[in-house]
Amino acid sequence: MASLRFSRILLKMSGEALAGDKPFGIDPATIQAFGKEIADVAELGCQIALVIGGGNIFRGMAASQQGMDRVSADYMGMLATVLNGLAVQDALEKQGVDTRVMTAISMREVAEPYIRRRAVRHLEKGRVVICAAGTGNPFFTTDTAAALRAMEVKAQAILKATKVDGVYDKDPMAHTDAVKYEQLTHMDALKKRLKVMDSTALSLAMDNSLPIVVFNLFTPGNIKRVVTGESVGTIVEGGE
Repeated sequence: MASLRFSRILLKMSGEALAGDKPFGIDPATIQAFGKEIADVAELGCQIALVIGGGNIFRGMAASQQGMDRVSADYMGMLATVLNGLAVQDALEKQGVDTRVMTAISMREVAEPYIRRRAVRHLEKGRVVICAAGTGNPFFTTDTAAALRAMEVKAQAILKATKVDGVYDKDPMAHTDAVKYEQLTHMDALKKRLKVMDSTALSLAMDNSLPIVVFNLFTPGNIKRVVTGESVGTIVEGGE
């Protein structure tokens, strides 16, 4: 534990990441690779909670913009995160990692209900806790769920795993002159409307002095590098 920069983390992954190169769904090879990455970090003694989006299966916001009732669409999105959580659980257990899926919406036949004290106890026992179904409420994103769960379980940082290697002043996929930030404050990220996390999640993290590290999930070993203190991606902290 002494060699770890963060001994308890909340890892936020997008659902789209689980699709790999596919337009939607779950790619078995991709999810197995992520499982190995997370297992390697768990072996170091780092306690890990996960929040996974559902965008590879269903996006509530997009569906509501196309005419579906927003509340119904958001609940469908929450159910998609449960599917992803179960898939990640399977991948982790194939790596020998003990896991628990805990949901904000009760479905006891497939997962435990999310209870904060129980989640913390699982972490203390070395289990990876997968927090699914967002906050259990419509109108809140999985970014906000990640910030909320991180504070509840007293994580030392949120690790935001993305497809790019940090936070840029504009979309690096569309602009070759995009400039990467090595470090930002929460307030800077809010004022500049940078795509770190949504504004609710950023505000929660800022109010509770919770660092956010944004990094490329698809670079092998990056999660371990962040946890052990290497300079990877962009860190958002301080300067409230």
